[in-house]
Amino acid sequence: MTSVTATVPTASVRGSRRARTLGEAFSIFARHLSPVLIMLTTVGVVAARVAVADWRWGQLFIVAIVVALQPFIEWTTHVFVLHARPRRLLGRELDLYVAKKHRRHHADPRDLDILSMPVPGLITIAAITSGVAALLGSWGDRLTLGVTVAVLVLVYEWVHFLIHTDYKPRTSAYRKLYQHHRLHHYRNENYWYGVSRRFGDQVLRTNPAKDEVPLSPTCKALLG
Repeated sequence: MTSVTATVPTASVRGSRRARTLGEAFSIFARHLSPVLIMLTTVGVVAARVAVADWRWGQLFIVAIVVALQPFIEWTTHVFVLHARPRRLLGRELDLYVAKKHRRHHADPRDLDILSMPVPGLITIAAITSGVAALLGSWGDRLTLGVTVAVLVLVYEWVHFLIHTDYKPRTSAYRKLYQHHRLHHYRNENYWYGVSRRFGDQVLRTNPAKDEVPLSPTCKALLG
């Protein structure tokens, strides 16, 4: 198959998109509501976890389960929620807000102002986490779950944001994530769904070599 290089469009960019260092990127990141809420929540649950103490080795099992499930939750959410198409239901069109926002993100991947996770999405994550935590036996266990989820959400949000800035990879681990997600945006939107981790794509076979799939004409117009 003929190799077609996925390149970033050369459209003009606003000044707010020109983050070339980690400091510049974080400065823009911290101006948006969702990242601030995630950071405050992470600090809060970590502080609560330290205050409660109740440290037990078995809590590492909670951490391990969440970390193991996270790539598949990320993959499933991306495929079935973020890429959801409008549906007709009882004569009315149903189009998820997060899916509409994600389509705007694909239309202009360099627009950092529409990049953050929607607040309703954060509320949903918090509600699900709280529901699962209620099933656990102690506050130490519950807060261990809360810290793990909060840290993983923060990592996801920061990595996703950073990939869409002009900051260039300095490490091998970040370079792989960077290349992986940009292929999703600039080569073919039907592959490379992972953002903060690639394991879900590797297991579910949506992580092909770049030249194994064609350049998609609908990367920027998901309903095209």
